[in-house]
Amino acid sequence: MGRDILFHSENDLFSYRVAGILIRDEKVLLQKPENDDGYALPGGHVSFGETSSEALVREFKEEAHADIQVDRLALVCEIFFPWGDRPCQQISLYYTVSLRDESQIPLEGSVPFLDESGQIEPDLHFSWIPLSEIPGLKIYPPDLKNHLLSLPEHIEYLVYKENG
Repeated sequence: MGRDILFHSENDLFSYRVAGILIRDEKVLLQKPENDDGYALPGGHVSFGETSSEALVREFKEEAHADIQVDRLALVCEIFFPWGDRPCQQISLYYTVSLRDESQIPLEGSVPFLDESGQIEPDLHFSWIPLSEIPGLKIYPPDLKNHLLSLPEHIEYLVYKENG
């Protein structure tokens, strides 16, 4: 596809990210970089010329080796956080997703991934986390926890501003 929709300037960054909420057997699939103590929902940046749904299907295939179906948009988030030494403003779309083939469940494990500049980053770990453990975990953005525990039937809007 094209380049990621990720704009860098000397002073700040803008990011357009999409992520999937995959829940089965009262567990949710989460990702965590090896060098971080926080989890996030699997996904990645949307590329120019790509719809958010197409990006999500691509990201799950590339990173979790899973063939998913995008079900519905659940959350729209505006997230403000420090990315290295610069502030980042991110628009994130969170979709509920399901596996196209239940016999090919993504396994827990690690995969190498490339950052936006094409450099190999530390392993990205995928884990099936029981929903009952979500309250005690560090999850990005933190306000996402409540939504994972009780997914709204309509689209919700969240704003998260991290100091830093």
